[in-house]
Amino acid sequence: MNKTEYKIIDNAIDDEAFQQIKTTMLGDSFGWIYTDYVSDKEEKLDNFYFIHLFYKDYQPNSHFFTLLWPLLNVLKAKSLVRIKGNLYIRTKEREIHPFHTDYKEEHKGAIFYLNTNNGLTILEDGTEIKSIGNRLLLFDSSKSHKSTSCTDEKYRTNININYF
Repeated sequence: MNKTEYKIIDNAIDDEAFQQIKTTMLGDSFGWIYTDYVSDKEEKLDNFYFIHLFYKDYQPNSHFFTLLWPLLNVLKAKSLVRIKGNLYIRTKEREIHPFHTDYKEEHKGAIFYLNTNNGLTILEDGTEIKSIGNRLLLFDSSKSHKSTSCTDEKYRTNININYF
């Protein structure tokens, strides 16, 4: 299997912007939507997770969208496809979700981690990326990858960005 190309940027945004995103997304006025599948509605998870769609169908979908400007400035995206917040609850044993692609067309993907925990992003070649707060993973999310839950914190939360 070929080595998957990816890049990691630790401390991706300044601490003030990072704390503002994290505090807002974990605050009591931020809305999360229940879902029981990662990418294929036919593949139900044993557990569940929550999502927040900041941006979809090529337009902002949340009044929290502007909160992400510091992160989007790092990406220098020409066009956004989707931005989705993910919140996985802690599980007793690490749940490994199925491999999936975000979209079939080749595009850029980024995962921004909001908290440090033992959950992982696993790329198609088996490379494991640790969830570390303020870490940004850049990769081609039209290639297979998968996520996991965590067992050492109350939740694992990140922001998934698809763009060109």
